[in-house]
Amino acid sequence: MTGPARTAIGELDWVLILAPYRQDGLYMETLLAERGLPVGRCQDDADLPGWLEKSPGAIVATHEALTPGVIAAISSYLEHQPDWSELPIIVLLDRAAAQHRIRAELGAAWPRSRHLFYQRPMAALELVSGIQAALLARLRQRDVRDHIERETALRLELNHRVKNILASVSSMFQMTLRGARSAEQLAEDFSARLIALSKVHSVVFESGGEAVSLKTVVDITLSPYRQDGGSRVAAKGPDITLSRDAGTTLALCIHELATNAIKYGALSLPDGRVDLDWRIVSAEGEAFLVIEWSENGGPPVSPPSRSGYGTKYMRSALGSLFGEPPNIVYAPSGLHCTIRGALSRLSPPDQDESKGARP
Repeated sequence: MTGPARTAIGELDWVLILAPYRQDGLYMETLLAERGLPVGRCQDDADLPGWLEKSPGAIVATHEALTPGVIAAISSYLEHQPDWSELPIIVLLDRAAAQHRIRAELGAAWPRSRHLFYQRPMAALELVSGIQAALLARLRQRDVRDHIERETALRLELNHRVKNILASVSSMFQMTLRGARSAEQLAEDFSARLIALSKVHSVVFESGGEAVSLKTVVDITLSPYRQDGGSRVAAKGPDITLSRDAGTTLALCIHELATNAIKYGALSLPDGRVDLDWRIVSAEGEAFLVIEWSENGGPPVSPPSRSGYGTKYMRSALGSLFGEPPNIVYAPSGLHCTIRGALSRLSPPDQDESKGARP
């Protein structure tokens, strides 16, 4: 960048000037700089490819500057433009120039650009207005580009999420199948797990991003087991914001614990009770989320002879997500499960773990 225009060059919001003779280049540079428009002035044809790589928002060129080398360099640049781009090029023609021929030649050489022709001499206001209109059109092109990029990113993210969901469903089915004793039990258990997965994905979707509230996940996951008003299933803890993956995994694990409690544990008897508590603790300078599931008032508990789907899933999923598997204790008075993991592993992207809990 030369002359008085010292404004930093940004993408698509600056003007490249090609004017090799007399004081045309310096005059236009000063004129635009006075109006706050970033300007770059190319004074050597050999430097033009480098200027073009900086992505000008518009080019202003006198027809004297349009040598065969300059025309070829701009033509090569235009050929490699992305589909959304249409570079505005403003050409200043002398009254005596062969205007029809020049316009025809440039139209053939630069088919993927927006040409504007002005005849000199011209009023400064007219030139500045034309350049500002060209830059505005360029910024609208950038908006189109950003929209296309967002759509592409969303499609890739959707594809990734669908693959993950299908992989989860496939694994869920295989593990449910291995533990089923009949077709009816397989259908019942697999259907319940699919419904649980659907509910937690609805929670994540409604949260509108990568973060989800642990309290919301717990409330929705436990809602089917609170038909009596919730007196037998109690949950409490600070409202902690988790990543989408952490919320999904915890919801499925809580569903498995609740299902087990209904079939074999505290919720299988009228006086049984479940308490789900969570808190944040500090250890060695790091914050940890601790979740405890406690059952009381159910039938006597003893360790199972083999691990079922729920236990296998929880150990695998929580071990991977939290960094350590859950601690499951089959106490005679009732099952007790402790889940523990660093908040740094569970928080949404770009969120500091110290801000994970809301007051």
